[in-house]
Amino acid sequence: MLETPGRQSDDDAARAPGSARVFMAVFWRDLSVTGRELPSFLAQVVLQPLFTLFILGKVLGDLGYVGDEFEQVLLPGVVALAAFIGALQNTALPLVLDFSYTREIEDRLLAPMRLELVAVEKILFGAARGVLSAVLMIPIGMLVLSGVDWPLSAAPGMVGVILLGSLVGAAIGMTLGTFVPPQRIEIMFAVTLTPLMFTGATQFPWLGLEAIRWFQVVCAVNPLTYFSEALRALLLVDSGVESLPLWISLLVLGASLIGFCFAGVKGFMRRALD
Repeated sequence: MLETPGRQSDDDAARAPGSARVFMAVFWRDLSVTGRELPSFLAQVVLQPLFTLFILGKVLGDLGYVGDEFEQVLLPGVVALAAFIGALQNTALPLVLDFSYTREIEDRLLAPMRLELVAVEKILFGAARGVLSAVLMIPIGMLVLSGVDWPLSAAPGMVGVILLGSLVGAAIGMTLGTFVPPQRIEIMFAVTLTPLMFTGATQFPWLGLEAIRWFQVVCAVNPLTYFSEALRALLLVDSGVESLPLWISLLVLGASLIGFCFAGVKGFMRRALD
């Protein structure tokens, strides 16, 4: 698409605004778009987690099939699910459209900042939408599930974990959106999103799978598992529910973020320079 990342003369580069300023301008512009698209955004990221909460938590709870302990286990997982999938979708889908159909990515690539920063901005924007999804799900979950009680002292750690997990989801979205051909993106989502959602320990604690060892191993491969378990480790300290040690979950999430960011940015550069 572009012959070389150095597109400006020395004089133009000297007059161009700083990369940080351009980066923030592009980022805030994308955030303003979210405000204008709020109804469709809410429908995209809230409906599936909301119905998961309502059916598995409220309906089955009122029927007596699950108790308050399950509600405590379920809500952190659904919050993680909303953030992770929201960040992934809001990074991958726009990239596919920008690179193949609308070609809007060309305007970004001509901005006076490094191509790598364009990719990073896309990841941060997707992560911001993931964080917003999680923030929306917390009060909704508290209203739907009456048996949930979280300590206020865990709030700062919860914010940090949600941010980290959303960044991982966005980095995976960047990787998928740049490595999967546009004509196969629908198949890619069909074969990846459902396994991601149901092997991410969002509806059960990972340590509780010891009796199904093969499935526990499968879930251990999914970064979403460590997002769910990190939230439970922070929020369910006094509930009696066993979770993975927080440091293990954070370590895996950090390693996943580095690995998928590297792969995603590399894929973005390849597509941008084609």
